[in-house]
Amino acid sequence: MKNLVSRFVNDESGATAIEYGLIAAGIALAIIIAVNQLGTQISTTFTNVRNGMAGQATGQ
Repeated sequence: MKNLVSRFVNDESGATAIEYGLIAAGIALAIIIAVNQLGTQISTTFTNVRNGMAGQATGQ
């Protein structure tokens, strides 16, 4: 029984899995933030192009 408890206390495989999970969550969060910012910039660019084309079509 003492050997079983000792092995359980010294087992770090679960901690490693949790660390990998936290790293993956951090990377996912960084990707989400980057894509969100890029999407906003692309949307603004397309809006500017659309407005420019509308101005050309009306002769402004």
